[in-house]
Amino acid sequence: MRPTLLAFALAFGIAGPTQAQKAITPAQPPLTALTKDSGTPEPAEQKRVHFDHAELHIAVHPATQSIDASATLTFSALAATDVLLVDLDRNLPVSAVGIDGKALPASAWSNPEGRLRIRLPHAIAKGGKVVATIAYAGKPHVAKNAPWDGGFVWSRTKDGQPWVGSAVEGEGCDLFWPCIDQPDGKPDLVDLYVNVPKPLVAPGNGVLVGVSDEGDTCTYHWRAKHPTTYAISINVGPYRELTGEYKSRYGNTIPLHYWYLSGEEAQAQALFAQFPQLLDFFEAKIGPYPWGDEKMGVVETPYKGMEHQTINAYGNHYAQDGSGFDWLLQHEFAHEWFGNQMSNANWDDMWLHEGFATLMQPLYARWLDGDAEYYAWLNRLRMTIENRHPVVSGTPRTEEQVYDDSRGGPGQDIYNKGALMLQTLQHLIGDQAFYTSIRELVYGRPDPRPGNFQPQYRSTADFMRIVNRVTGKDYDWFFKVYLYQAALPKLDVQRHGDMLELAWQVPGKLPFPMPVEVQVDGSVHTVAMEGGHGRLAVPAGALVTIDPHSVLLRDEPRVTAFQQWMKQQRKAAKP
Repeated sequence: MRPTLLAFALAFGIAGPTQAQKAITPAQPPLTALTKDSGTPEPAEQKRVHFDHAELHIAVHPATQSIDASATLTFSALAATDVLLVDLDRNLPVSAVGIDGKALPASAWSNPEGRLRIRLPHAIAKGGKVVATIAYAGKPHVAKNAPWDGGFVWSRTKDGQPWVGSAVEGEGCDLFWPCIDQPDGKPDLVDLYVNVPKPLVAPGNGVLVGVSDEGDTCTYHWRAKHPTTYAISINVGPYRELTGEYKSRYGNTIPLHYWYLSGEEAQAQALFAQFPQLLDFFEAKIGPYPWGDEKMGVVETPYKGMEHQTINAYGNHYAQDGSGFDWLLQHEFAHEWFGNQMSNANWDDMWLHEGFATLMQPLYARWLDGDAEYYAWLNRLRMTIENRHPVVSGTPRTEEQVYDDSRGGPGQDIYNKGALMLQTLQHLIGDQAFYTSIRELVYGRPDPRPGNFQPQYRSTADFMRIVNRVTGKDYDWFFKVYLYQAALPKLDVQRHGDMLELAWQVPGKLPFPMPVEVQVDGSVHTVAMEGGHGRLAVPAGALVTIDPHSVLLRDEPRVTAFQQWMKQQRKAAKP
């Protein structure tokens, strides 16, 4: 979700990074290329194992901006293996490694580039299990501008108390714990123990199992099922807590938690009041909240925000923009479905996270306040689409390659173009097929109920197959135009006497039989566009509006002219 925050900030006139974020960070050894990016080619050795359980013990030392940690990782062998590979920043030196409770000599492991290689004392057969314990410590990478450039944020509250957060989506989980830094590298279960100085509090993912008193410190034990790797987070501060419950339409009760800083009680209460509304909307539109037996949790952070599973980071400073809801809170919460429950199988399919999450904002605005807000949101999104590169390349990519539009990545188009493409699809196939397809994508079934679904890994091809199966029609032509090539389709409109001639123009002359609605003196007609062409008889002098309900994502001269003007303004403003 990183770059879109800046786009929304500019659109709404919201301030940028806080002063704490702008502070100069301590000099650190550079990250290796392997550690700096998430989703690099996965070695064969990592594919031989399934990640069963991670038990993480992390002591956070705000005074020295450092951590002491150990990780006990349990794997099942999918194929015979005599080696374990886990990703961990080499700037967090490993002091000891054990396998199945027995210490290994230092010669049995190495971590020159950020991928810790452990030579097992004996091979593990297919179906066997192995437990690795790794002790490490040091100064985790400091974020220069979280969440855009990730790492740890060491900040202080207004009254000078330590305030710490982690945000590692782009760089990956290996910035502070040994993991498999791939979208599909989720452990089945994580037990996270966070030790902090008193009186600081450490909200975390999943369910609070317990808090242990250890003299000058205390340890918070959190347990989470199937957490997205980058969604495991560290949060430390002098927090106060709001709690409540939401009675779901599915019959279960969902705990609500918000951790905030003192002195913000009124604003915190107002934000907390939005939690039930958000749940009501998403459960009605999409389906059951995926983590209802854990919690809906939000924590105030010293950086803008991030979709940390069941403990979403919120740093929007309670800003208002006239929309009637906090756009940042709503966007991050959408990722509980689109990102955490349903995760992209590869970063190349990241629009499945961001396009759906972005569409949920205009849909939510319509649910709250009607069409005016809905179309206002859509128009803002439309003005930001770049169309420089395809949204999906069809080949594996790292997270950074997806975001880097200077090197062929789609950049912010995974948000805004993805959302508007989905709005067009909704109109094309109808609401029933659209939402049935979403539920199949997210839950793996059309009839989700609490307890009858598991997290899903999905690709663009998966969604295409789902839409075709649900509708009983082949819509590959739709996705190939909008996702697999860059330029938007252009609609050529010609009027000859009493005949309106319409023709789609698509690069490469790709098939695009997209129907077009035309309003003629108040009456709306749907023009079939078989072969990309269509005709409609219209009386001479009639008022004609193409696409009166603004459902077609297409090349529009007004948008192109505005974007070119904005570029000129920015160029002229440079010194």
